[in-house]
Amino acid sequence: MSNIVLFEDIFVVDKLNPDGKKFDKVSRIEAHSQNCDMFMHLDVNTEIYPMDVGDKFTMALAHTLNLDGTPDTGYYIQGARRTLADKYEYIMHGKLYKISEEGSGKKIKGEIYVSYGGLLMMLKGDPSHVSHFELDQRLFLLIRKL
Repeated sequence: MSNIVLFEDIFVVDKLNPDGKKFDKVSRIEAHSQNCDMFMHLDVNTEIYPMDVGDKFTMALAHTLNLDGTPDTGYYIQGARRTLADKYEYIMHGKLYKISEEGSGKKIKGEIYVSYGGLLMMLKGDPSHVSHFELDQRLFLLIRKL
């Protein structure tokens, strides 16, 4: 399964709506990861998946939900087939639209930006954790609270 999941870590919500609440059903969380020292802004539909400051969750990014690693067709086929989604509670599908780096020397940070149908994610940290992502790549975001 390691070739399916491109990134995975445990995050803790530090702030909720750091720039103020803009939408009724969506909150922007600010979170830091525990293992890879990554920083994330993420828009979450909190009407269906409430999140609060202090919540701890696993977040993974994958290119497919198929356990055999085959590309996702874009169609949901109902059935008894197991997928990566079975291990998570909240899932979004989107497109990576920007990759950048900031800083220099040892303080350089890599950033990726993904849009999940208008809900945005920014993930920033050590460039080695984001270097294998590609522009216009389709990604699944998977979350499970701990």
